[in-house]
Amino acid sequence: MRVVSLLASATEIVCALDEGGSLVGRSHECDNPPWVRSLPPCSETAFDISVSSREIDAEVTRRIRSGEPLYRVHTELIRSLAPDLVIAQSHCEVCAVTPGDVARSGCAIPSATVLGLSAGSVDGIFESIREIARALGKNQAGAAVVECERRRLEAVRAKTAGRRRPSVVMLEWADPVFAMGNWGPELVEIANGDLLLGNRNQHSFAIPGEQVLEANPECLIVAPCGFNLHRAGQERPILEAQPWWARLRAVQTGRVAFADGNLFFNRSGMTISRTAEILAEILHGEISGTPTAGVHWRWIDQLG
Repeated sequence: MRVVSLLASATEIVCALDEGGSLVGRSHECDNPPWVRSLPPCSETAFDISVSSREIDAEVTRRIRSGEPLYRVHTELIRSLAPDLVIAQSHCEVCAVTPGDVARSGCAIPSATVLGLSAGSVDGIFESIREIARALGKNQAGAAVVECERRRLEAVRAKTAGRRRPSVVMLEWADPVFAMGNWGPELVEIANGDLLLGNRNQHSFAIPGEQVLEANPECLIVAPCGFNLHRAGQERPILEAQPWWARLRAVQTGRVAFADGNLFFNRSGMTISRTAEILAEILHGEISGTPTAGVHWRWIDQLG
């Protein structure tokens, strides 16, 4: 089986199923496990993403409305790799290459199956694992991976059970403000947090920043989609310029955490259990394995 994965979470899942050797191509975003960077990248963003979050959001909105692509698919490269399976994402057209992007690119490979994954919840992520496992003929391994992840999540629930539930808001975009949706609220619940804003098992959408002030959480987590920890930290001055920011309880008490939203909070793959563990560390100081503070997240006063 020859696999081209155009979705970072799918690449993680293929490797978790012990089928990393089947991968012959990856998306521009695939980075976990680190060795997959040696595979040829078969996609790229269609516009400059080094600009501000406000400009990124505006360009994404413009391109969606005009029907312009968000990603370029390297058609000839994929054809030359002769894959049997191409994995893309059907859940969200913004954050990864979709089956529609593959079709529009003219990347017609008659012998290849295009698998589109849709994972808007924890159970949806588990179903993605099973779907990929079925496509690779690894049903038993898929069931084992799902069970392992369930046990890790239940371990987080058990460790934090009985503690006082701090109120929390998670932002998956800073300008404009998006409260985290999809599986994020479920992970907060597992880590015994009281989520005040968010769209459980649904896409997030822009909200007035004043809604964050109205919620006024004890803890605020900023983990923008597609941004690593360093890039997330660059959103600090943007947020600090907002008139409602300084009035937040979390800001006044220093309980604002900036986190890696790319590898963890917004990725529907093999890092969801680690994300729940990170949440338990932020909300309760409960550490599972190696501490993640300073590595995958930082309090606002510890940003460089």
